[in-house]
Amino acid sequence: MTTNTLQHKVKLTVLRASHMGMCFGVRDAIHLAKQVGKARPLTILGQLVHNARVLEDLKNQGVQFEDKPEAVETKVAMISAHGASERARIRARSEGLQLRDATCPLVDFAHKQVKELVNLGYHPVVIGRHGHVEVRGLTEDLDQVDVVLSEKDIDLLEFQPRFGVVAQTTQPIARVRELVEYLQARFPESEVQFVDTVCQPTKQRQSAAEELARKSDVVLVVGGASSNNTRELCRTCSNYCDRVHHVQGAGDIRIEWLMELNTIGITAGTSTPDEQIDAVENRVHSILNC
Repeated sequence: MTTNTLQHKVKLTVLRASHMGMCFGVRDAIHLAKQVGKARPLTILGQLVHNARVLEDLKNQGVQFEDKPEAVETKVAMISAHGASERARIRARSEGLQLRDATCPLVDFAHKQVKELVNLGYHPVVIGRHGHVEVRGLTEDLDQVDVVLSEKDIDLLEFQPRFGVVAQTTQPIARVRELVEYLQARFPESEVQFVDTVCQPTKQRQSAAEELARKSDVVLVVGGASSNNTRELCRTCSNYCDRVHHVQGAGDIRIEWLMELNTIGITAGTSTPDEQIDAVENRVHSILNC
């Protein structure tokens, strides 16, 4: 046994964030997909959630995935947890598909808020990642809309007398508020109406990740490679900890990340199953013989 291993055996602490892992919207979407898929052939439009292991599990149960409705061969198709525009739903129905809806209720809330702002005469601005499936769903039905993710994006906006702002549900609320303030400063004569559509699970996980990172020598963030909220957790942790690693599973962990440390923190995105988090923690203990 090496000296490092002996030191870790005595001193090493592994901490989990107080809030992490799957949110209720993801759990409900997976449950619905399994339930419908068990009763009849099912195709999900896009990725149900952004976690490769979850998607592989569904494929093994016979669920199919297609990006375009015209490529779907089953009679039943499902809208993902990230939601979809009404135009996308119409396109799917025009192919003769029966739709089941796994949209997270908090994403649906964001859809309603942006539509309400438009109805009230505000120019819509969505704070989010351009091209992300949720953002596409929020914006495809709008004749005019701006998507921003930075001050530079806001600098490119044209003057509007009234801006109505919502956010992708997985954006960090502190960053969203910074951008809303910047928008108001950029256009001081405009009315800026902000509706907070960042979901509560995201806020809880962001706050818990910050607390965890402050206590940790290294942080492992467990989640899918294409998961926006997992990327944002990494970014938040990096503000308070110099050593942050995004891992999709236990096999991604490198031994050199964990040597000569006292505290290892673990957090996870909202699409990450409990067993995936457990496997990462077990791998950490296995590497260090704790």
